[in-house]
This record gives sequence, structure tokens and C-alpha cells, in this order.
Amino acid sequence: MIGGGVAPPGKLSDMRELYVIGIGAGDPQQVTVQAIKAMRKVDTFFVIGKGAEKQELVDVRTGILEEFLDRPYRIVEIADPPRERTPTDYSGVVGDWHDARSELLEAEFARVDGVGAILVWGDPSLYDSTLRVVDRVLARGLVRFDYQVIPGVTSAQALAARHRMVLHRVGEPVHVTTGRRLREEGLGDGSTLVMLDGECAFTQVPQEDVHIWWGAYLGMPDETLIEGPLGDVAEEIVRRRTKLRADKGWIMDIYLLRR
Repeated sequence: MIGGGVAPPGKLSDMRELYVIGIGAGDPQQVTVQAIKAMRKVDTFFVIGKGAEKQELVDVRTGILEEFLDRPYRIVEIADPPRERTPTDYSGVVGDWHDARSELLEAEFARVDGVGAILVWGDPSLYDSTLRVVDRVLARGLVRFDYQVIPGVTSAQALAARHRMVLHRVGEPVHVTTGRRLREEGLGDGSTLVMLDGECAFTQVPQEDVHIWWGAYLGMPDETLIEGPLGDVAEEIVRRRTKLRADKGWIMDIYLLRR
């Protein structure tokens, strides 16, 4: 693995093509044939690491490469820049974080030739910043490349499959949101899919007549599923989630709420 470094001022990279590849929720079997074909064209994979506690996330990516590739390639690991977790100006802080990420990626893009790729959990279109960051790199003009997006299985699809359910009732919409927005706006009618919830926001909504389907580490060896009336299982989910996070140092989970 190679990481770090700053691109020489004014140098234009010859990297011709970049793939942004969705790799599913964690199970290598969720990697699509299209994704495998794209990975087999790649010379350098850029991986944004999130510290020693989340090294397992990097290991899953490298395991996928080892399983499907039989040609030489490089992995460039980049440390994810920190960001404030409880900001008053959420959009501004996230924008600054995207800028910092794009500067790090730009520096590494400018150091390599050939075809590059970024492997993205789930699908790049859903609550992921990679495409915004790549567009920032292109807008600055230091690195010239074209890029393609390869879709992947989302954690929403994995949750539905593991619980053997449909995400919506007949003729009804699905509201996709975050834990922060659920706390601010409350639970509406129909089905609500909640991602990026670090504070168990489901404990702050009225629980009467609400059902929850919850899953953590979907597609991974530690996958955990809980389902039932929210009033009956909320405490169990909080307890299990707290223990899992303490044991592993990180957690990725998602849930559906339905009245």
C-alpha cells in the first residue's frame, strides 16, 4: 500500500480514466459482474481509510480485490480528514470536509498514470460523497480524466432481502432519510428508511403502532438483525447496538420504520 504525499505544483496527471465502483454492503457475493469487469481494468485503487478502529472496512475492500483479480494492481490508502460531528452549520462543515477529501484525492490522482478506481460501500448514489468529491477534483483542473460510475447493491436492498420484505406498501412511497432528520422532523406516514443514525433516533419517535426492521453489518460475518413492534424491541436494539459498537469500535446499521 502507498499513501500520503503532495502532487508537484502545476503537474497534470496522465491518468485517463477513473471508475467509481459500488461494491455492495459487505458480502463479496454482492459484487456485480459489471463491477468485476471494471476492476479488472484498473491499475490503481484509491481507498479512503478511517483509522485503526475501522481497518476492517479497508480489509473487506482488499479481500474483494484478492478474490476477483488475477492481475497486478496498486492500492493507495488515504487517511480520511476529520470533520466536526456536532456542527451548528451542518452543510458548511460537510462542504469543507468534501473540499479536504478532494484535495487529498487530487494529490494522489496526480501521482499515478493509467486507470484508477474508488471502491464505494453500497452504491455511490445513496448517502455517499464520492461523486461530489470527484467532481470537485475535476473542477480544479489539475488532474485530467473521465470517469464512469458502476452501481452496487445498497444497504437498503440488503436490509429488505435479509428481512424478506418489500420496502413499501402497495402504491405508497418510501421516505429515505437520516437519523438527524428523523429527530428534527419526526416520523411521517408510510415507510421511512433511516440511514446514518449514530444516536438511535428511533427512540425519539412515538412508538405506538410502529414496526421496525433493523440490521447492522449487513452482508458481513457479524450481521445482526432485529425486527418487531418498535415498543417491544427498541431497548433490545439499543443494547445490542451499543455492545456491537464497543466490541468492534465501529458500526454500520440501517432500519425501516412503518406505521
